[in-house]
Amino acid sequence: MQHRTTSVDTASPAAVSAERFLRVRRTTEGLVGPLSAEDMQVQSMADVSPTKWHLGHTTWFFETFVLEAEPGFEPFDPAFRILFNSYYEQVGERHPRPRRGLLTRPRIAEVLAYRRHVDERLAALLETPERLGDRLELVELGLHHEQQHQELLLMDIKHVLSCNPLAPAYRAELAPKGRDAAPQEWHRFRGGLFEIGHDGDGFAFDNEGPRHRVHVDDFKLSSRPITNRELLAFVEDGGYETATLWLSDAWGRMQTEEPWRAPMYWQKRDGVWVQFTMNGLEPLRLDDPATHVSYYEADAYARWADARLPREAEWEVAARGRAIEGNFLEDGRWHPRAYTGGETDEADAPVQLFGDVWEWTQSPYCAYPGYQAAAGAVGEYNGKFMANQFVSRGGSWATSRDHVRATYRNFFHPWTRWHFGGVRLAKDV
Repeated sequence: MQHRTTSVDTASPAAVSAERFLRVRRTTEGLVGPLSAEDMQVQSMADVSPTKWHLGHTTWFFETFVLEAEPGFEPFDPAFRILFNSYYEQVGERHPRPRRGLLTRPRIAEVLAYRRHVDERLAALLETPERLGDRLELVELGLHHEQQHQELLLMDIKHVLSCNPLAPAYRAELAPKGRDAAPQEWHRFRGGLFEIGHDGDGFAFDNEGPRHRVHVDDFKLSSRPITNRELLAFVEDGGYETATLWLSDAWGRMQTEEPWRAPMYWQKRDGVWVQFTMNGLEPLRLDDPATHVSYYEADAYARWADARLPREAEWEVAARGRAIEGNFLEDGRWHPRAYTGGETDEADAPVQLFGDVWEWTQSPYCAYPGYQAAAGAVGEYNGKFMANQFVSRGGSWATSRDHVRATYRNFFHPWTRWHFGGVRLAKDV
């Protein structure tokens, strides 16, 4: 999950309470409960950050952007300003991202003490929010930033644990009983002129606006994300060995840097497909939504299936007005779940648009018409990353329910697979 985003719409003071602040902060600490200090130290690749660093960085955000403006401010530890800065050039020096795993100090106990120190100071300020003034918006931004890091933390620790030959579980739980996924269907949407982007009512990140008009042709959207069973058919049909299904950039990468032959975390053992999950190594759950799929793989699968990926405007048109319902972090299921049908479904409408897996679109991540980055360091969240990435929509099982919305634009490089990315198909009419 990317955390390169900035608030464009102000939050009302009532939306930023000490209770909400502490609830979000405690959720993060609850996520590290199953981990040892050794687990929280490891950086398994450059894209992954150690759990300990996530705990420190999300605290650094509140100290740097909110508490530093307090009269008589003194930092908890001046060195933390460098150690836990991510990419904010205007804040100052940063420890290099690929070397975060070398930070054996501070110890995890010191990082947790840092969190408690900042939590106490900020919670006290939120009891009298008028003392914060305009910084209330930064507190709201910081809460959504932390929710993004909750998902990042889970993405990263899953990769860390997957690199251990013991295949340890994040949570040793029995896999749910298998359920057959509902059949894949197609839903037609009429084209026309639509407004997309955030309307300014409540919180949003700056890359969700400005709201603007787009023309969308008639299109079809599949009823649900593709399943492991459907993706397995692509694998067994030689999809990973068929050059004509792949973009040139993807095929070249597969022949040199990353010789993919199946989705990330899949393995074939004694002729049986297994998958590394938060529960450890399990038999492949065939009816669950496929996850850990790169844009390149999603695009190749869509071509094999005689379809394409949706454009982000199409996705938003299909999702607008729909209830934010699905499998989210609060449900504690730790993996996408099969959709088997339900009595409350809207007639002739796609399901699982929110939660379970982020859905790749074929839209490059770029600025909406009229976009301007915010002034100051927080303006570095988003605009400078608007190149060479693709938009994902809808959230995943590791996304908080109150963090996602139909206009939310996540973004990843096309080769990334460690995030909880999946595939929904579209077709022209």
